[in-house]
Order: sequence, then C-alpha cells, then structure tokens
Amino acid sequence: MELQVTNSPFTQEQVELLGRLLPTLTDSQRIWLTGYLTALQGAAAVPATVAAGVPLAAAISPAGIASSPAVPKEATVLFGSQTGNSQGLARKLAKKLEKQGFQVTLSPMSDFKTNTLKKVRNLLIVASTHGEGEPPDNALSFHEFLHGKRAPQLPDLQFSVLALGDTSYEFFCQTGKDFDERLAQLGAKRLAPRVDCDVDFDEPAAEWMNLVLAALGEASAVSVSPAEAGSAATIDTESEYSRTNPFRAEVLENLNLNGRGSSRETRHLEISLEGSNLKYEPGDSLGIYPENHSRLVDELIAVMGWQPDEPVAVNKSGDKGTLRDALLRHYEITVLTKPLLEQASKLAPGSSLKELLEAGREQELRAYLHGRDLLDLVQDYSLKGIPAGEFVSILRKLPSRLYSIASSPEAYPDEVHITARAVRYESQGRKRYGVCSVHLAERVQPGDTLPVFIQHNPNFKLPDNPDTPVIMVGPGTGVAPFRAFLGEREETGAQGKTWLFYGDQHFATDFLYQVEWQRWLKEGVLTRMDVAFSRDSDKKVYVQHRMLEKSAELYKWLQEGACVYVCGDEKQMAHDVHATLETILVQEGGLTPEEAADYLSAMQQQKRYQRDVY
Repeated sequence: MELQVTNSPFTQEQVELLGRLLPTLTDSQRIWLTGYLTALQGAAAVPATVAAGVPLAAAISPAGIASSPAVPKEATVLFGSQTGNSQGLARKLAKKLEKQGFQVTLSPMSDFKTNTLKKVRNLLIVASTHGEGEPPDNALSFHEFLHGKRAPQLPDLQFSVLALGDTSYEFFCQTGKDFDERLAQLGAKRLAPRVDCDVDFDEPAAEWMNLVLAALGEASAVSVSPAEAGSAATIDTESEYSRTNPFRAEVLENLNLNGRGSSRETRHLEISLEGSNLKYEPGDSLGIYPENHSRLVDELIAVMGWQPDEPVAVNKSGDKGTLRDALLRHYEITVLTKPLLEQASKLAPGSSLKELLEAGREQELRAYLHGRDLLDLVQDYSLKGIPAGEFVSILRKLPSRLYSIASSPEAYPDEVHITARAVRYESQGRKRYGVCSVHLAERVQPGDTLPVFIQHNPNFKLPDNPDTPVIMVGPGTGVAPFRAFLGEREETGAQGKTWLFYGDQHFATDFLYQVEWQRWLKEGVLTRMDVAFSRDSDKKVYVQHRMLEKSAELYKWLQEGACVYVCGDEKQMAHDVHATLETILVQEGGLTPEEAADYLSAMQQQKRYQRDVY
C-alpha cells in the first residue's frame, strides 16, 4: 500500500511514517484505529494530554478511543436475532456495561417501544441478517418503523451497530447496514463504526464491544476477549463447552429413517452429552463442526500440485498442521464468496479472475458463485502455482452447522438427537456433497465422536402456559423440533391441544418418525395430525394446502390463543405457510389483507408465531 500524497495535509515525515504503518495493520487494528479517530472527531476537544505531546497510548483507553466523561451513564441495547447469536452477544455487552454502573435497557427490537426512541442517548444495536438480506423476525417491526415516515429526527442520539451475516450470501450483513445508514440519516452520531461479522464472528464482535466500551469511557476497566464473545453466542450455562470450545460427543446411534426405495436419505443421530454439563431446551439447536469430503480435499491438493503433508497455519493464531488436515477440518472449501475471489485475484494477478470482479458484471459473478466450490475456482482460472500457505491464508474458517434438536432432555437425559438429510447432487459435471450431512451419513459410526455445542434459541420456545394450544408446521426434517416439543409435553404432562402438519414425498418411504406420531395420537399427546405427501398423487399437495383445507378449524384455534410454530425451508415453504395464514385470516376472520398482516405481526410480538427457518 502506497500513501497518496497529492494535496495531503501531512508533512513528509508523517507521510513516511504512515506509509510504513498502514500496510502492516491487521483488520482488527484498522477497526481499532478507525474507532479512535471516529470518537476523537466527535469529542468536544482534543484531550489535553494529546495536545501537550503526551504519547498517544497514555492518552487513550486500551481499546483505542478517547474517553468522553460527558457521556450519560445509560445505554439501550437492542438485538434482532433469529437463532440466538445476536441475543447472546447483546446480553454479553449489557452485562459489561452494567458492571460499570450503566443503566442498561436490553430488549429484542420487537419489544422496544418506538415512542421512547427520542429519549435514548446511547443506542447499541446487534442485528443478524436473515435469508436474502431480510431482518430477522423479531427485528421486522423496528426495521419498518425506522424506515417509515414516523421515524423521528435523532440529533441527540449516539449509536453503533454490530452486524452479523454470512459472506456466502449476496446481501451480507444487510440488516445491520440498513440500521447504520438509517440512523445516520436521522441525524444520529456514530459512537463507534459499524462492524460487519462473517460466520466466524468472535474476534470482530469482541473488537466492536471494546470500541463501544472505550467510546463510552469504560475501556480502562473492562474488555472483551474473542473467546468471551464466542461463548456469549451460547447462553451462559454451567458448562465449560461452547461454540469456541466444543465438546467431543460420542455418537450412540446413526439410523436411516427412510424406507427402501426412497430417493432420500435422512439420518437420525443419537449423541451422548454425558460429562459435558451441556443443557438444552426443546427449540434449541445442536452445532456440529464437520469435516470436508476427503475426495474433494485430495482432488484440490492434486490439481494445485501441493504436498498433503506440507505444514500450514490452521487458524489465525498461527498453529501449524498438515495441509490435508487443514483442508479437511479447518477451512471452508465448498462455498465461494466475492471476498474470497477478490483475495484470490490478488494472489494470481495474471489470471482473468479480476475481469469477473469488474463493475457491471455482478449478475455474471452471482451466477458463477452459485453451486461452485474451490476446486472449480482453481481449475477455471488456472490458479496452480500459488503456494499452499498463501492460499489457505485467504480461506475462512470451516463454520459449524446447526441442526434443530429432535429430542426432549426430560425424555432423554444426557442425550441429544438430531435429524439430518444427506445432500447430494451434480453440478458442472461433478458430484457435490453437503459438507455436514454427508459427513454424518457416510463417515460417522456409533462410537465415533463429533465436536458439538448447544446453540440456544430463545425465539423458538414452547408457551409458558402448558394449557396453550400449539400448532406445528414442519415438512421434511423441519419436523425435528416438534418431536422434541411433544416429547417434552408428554414428560411434563402438558394438557394443551396440539396439531401437527407434516409433509414429505411418499407415505411409504418418507414418513419420518411415523410410529412415534401414531403413539402420541393414540395417547392424546398429539391431538390431531394432517399429512401431505407430495408425490403420492397426480397433483402435488403440500402442508399449506392441508392448512387451507382445515382453515375453519385452524382459525378457531387461533382465536383460542394457539401458538403457531414453523420449521424448515425459508425460501419457499415458510413464505407459502405465512401467505396461507394470511389467507385463512382473510377468509375465515373477515379481515382485510392489511389487517391479516398486522394480526400475524402482533402474534410475532406476542411470541405466538415463531419460526425456525433456514
């Protein structure tokens, strides 16, 4: 990096110093410096110690932002969270602030009273992005309010945003970006710059928290480590194991739930948690760190001309391992992202990869990224010759995969069950494999161990009142959490009515957990069940069609206060089910489409309509 000096306000000596410093900065150090400059610019005056020539390190807090004693000792921490990560991080920040004497309001965005926003002075937002750039369910109302005509001007507000996302999606961290840009448009001032996090969010989340604490004048007393931020994503428990320190759990059973002749393979795994002290509730998920397919790893090494035993870094700390082990267990090689291609183009400046990244070719880039992996990339753009150590340095950490838990801890103490459908398909003339699902289906046997953790999801929980009616919609593997729900209600003796809508392809081969549903129906744990097997008739029938057929009864349950739970595919099924609920409200309740939409929004705010969709 060369500092451009044209019209520069710096002296030649300063230019030379900056020219030596800037190329050496890590991402976290750049965030550190940006936060310091942002806070310094917003301060009423430069601290006297800096003006007097005292060394910068003595004049600022450890996290790098000048202290501002005039900041009020109150803070509002709002989170928008679908799976619990944002909520856990928000809770961690709130606890840090409370320890420093702040009066903290911690709330999901759905519960925040928007008419009090003008009274807030320090607003800290932690928001994930759901689906294709959409706010998570409990952020929808606040997002709509802030971007609507009723949003007030906020000249007295200081704010900062932590955005969680996944760079494999086109609209990376879009919800956090929306909040950040809109608050600035409304006249609010950034307390610290927005930080965008990929799936491996521990380090940037910790950096952001430290920037915020420093900007509020509290960094000399507290700081957050990446390990703390990572463990915050799993709600505090007595266990030492977390997302950043997974437990090696023994697999007790690994069964194929589909019958002979099915085109699908759905695995039921029973996993021991004995000795971990890990606790979960129905509605939570199990995180698993998988391994990449050995065939893909070996092909990649061969095409690049690397040596499998070559030592390379396996993490940001610089720990070493063999190249083959690093590609098997530590780095993601099955997903391409725009940031990855940008880094790869720098390692191979002579390739035509830069052309694909040029402005105006976004649609072509989007098409290329879809369904291709690292082996495609290195073959399509002739990247052979890049040293292995340099190449792995641009790869992101192999992320965990989350599976909705299919068991009740009351029914199966010290165990956790999951339901995983093996993903296999062909693309670009090659066989492709779902990283975790095929790992579980093909290479995990009873007696083997898996690195696991519990991902708590406070946004997908049974009602507190056991007499509340429950409607569950879960086609395919989306039925997993409802096995946990009913197992829990059986053990606790809950008396509320229950109704399950389940669907798959064929009754004879794809009716997952059929024997258990039938037993629960017979014993009254499950009040009623409607099924849809889409390939057993000329016309495809899905769960939403069964819901419409039973619309009058379903509406009656809603009027009785039933809670609705939806689990499964977000892109199609969840949208179709949502539209069906709106149709039922219009058809049976006489509401207008706008009133039906408001009815469902109110249900979401009341936690009567919850979704675990992916």
